[in-house]
Amino acid sequence: MSIKDHLLRFRESIEPKATLVAVSKTKPISDLQEAYDAGQRHFGENKIQEMTEKWETLPKDIHWHMIGHTQRNKVKYMAPYVHLIHSVDSPRLLKEINKQAEKNERVIDCLLQIHIAEEETKFGFDQNELLELLSSDAFAGYKNVRITGLMGMATFTDNKEQVRKEFKSLKTLLDHINDNHLISDSHDLKTLSMGMTGDYEIALEEGSTMVRIGSAIFGSRNYNV
Repeated sequence: MSIKDHLLRFRESIEPKATLVAVSKTKPISDLQEAYDAGQRHFGENKIQEMTEKWETLPKDIHWHMIGHTQRNKVKYMAPYVHLIHSVDSPRLLKEINKQAEKNERVIDCLLQIHIAEEETKFGFDQNELLELLSSDAFAGYKNVRITGLMGMATFTDNKEQVRKEFKSLKTLLDHINDNHLISDSHDLKTLSMGMTGDYEIALEEGSTMVRIGSAIFGSRNYNV
């Protein structure tokens, strides 16, 4: 099957319930162009340098999603163009994004990454850290970032009930914040980014509005590039 065929298959099962982010990390420009020609506009990358090189080459109506762990000293490179940063996992990173957004006279949309998995290798806020951030004076002063939702990655396991429980906890947290007005109206917590190739169907059932699909669209990755 071609990239176009894979895209159409996933779109049929995902849209319009959620936005499909095609995870294009390590893939060549030609593969992204093929996906673009098939109508795909949302692409996810996990390295800022690689994403920036692709942004410079590909059509400018592409929405670039930073989905990987983000280093603060590299935020400046994507600040002029990034559409959505999924992986905001610390107050210091959010502060830097706000700083670079202000320099570029932009308001950058961000998701707060929540640690929902049992795996310690996953990044993200826990619930107490999140609520502390949202109530802080520093957060109230950030005028160049807009929090549009939450992101989380489930444990890599065959236990579907555990995955479902973790996704459900993220949806519950999002609802708690909105129902109790724990964030100002300048933000808009509607996006729930959860679900990848192996668990996106469960994620959709638990309320995901954005899923990240990579190798199932583009084929296996070459990590030696």
